[in-house]
Amino acid sequence: MAAASDPVELSAPRGPARPAPPPTRFHRVHGANIRVDPTGTRATRVESFAHGVCFSSEPLAPGQLFLVEIEEKELGWCGHLRLGLTALDPASLAAVPEFSLPDLVSLGHTWVFAITRHHNRVPQEGHPETEAAAPSRPPTLLVEPYLCIEQFRIPRDRLVGRSRPGLYSHLLDQLYELNVLPPTARHSRLGVLFCPLPDGTADMHIVINGEDMGPSAKGLPAAQPLYAVVDVFASTKSVRLVQLEYGCIFPQCRPCRLCAA
Repeated sequence: MAAASDPVELSAPRGPARPAPPPTRFHRVHGANIRVDPTGTRATRVESFAHGVCFSSEPLAPGQLFLVEIEEKELGWCGHLRLGLTALDPASLAAVPEFSLPDLVSLGHTWVFAITRHHNRVPQEGHPETEAAAPSRPPTLLVEPYLCIEQFRIPRDRLVGRSRPGLYSHLLDQLYELNVLPPTARHSRLGVLFCPLPDGTADMHIVINGEDMGPSAKGLPAAQPLYAVVDVFASTKSVRLVQLEYGCIFPQCRPCRLCAA
């Protein structure tokens, strides 16, 4: 795993910089088959294939990426991790639903995206559905330190997982960045965030191994607290939170020499 770089000054960000959000943790309320470690950063489904719904311990800030890495897989089940957001306070739930889809979503004010092995990219209006497949990683990713999503930019250094990090893993960095892990593989990193819009709503974005899949849900209530939802479902057995040291301290993403397309 590449070491996190220190915060850097970007050219003329618009508006004042905001403080970085606190470290992310899993909520004490979760599915019946989930065990969260004492640090609150690892969630493991200990039996069955369901009752694996987890939440962030606090509502997310605008542009804050709730990022998890798949640590363990379990063969024999169909289906994979599910990610999303909810305006429901987990502490207010009488019981955590068995599934995020459709059970939690049916309670309302919840938006969840099922991660698949392929075709996670949200198709754009007027484009063929074949373009919904996540493309291979462009070579420019190697030189662009920030991922820009609407008005936010997020440092890329921790967005991409690496297989078997170790003493000599730096020799393989370029290989892993050019050959991206499949979305549902061990060590893949997946995250969710929301971006407020001028009309008071927000778009939900899913990020998979450093790539924005597009707005997977629109019209979220930006003024309400929004908690991350992680469903450790079926073949996904355990996930670990990945901390971003300065995820959204710059409120605007403007073209500059560091993140120009």
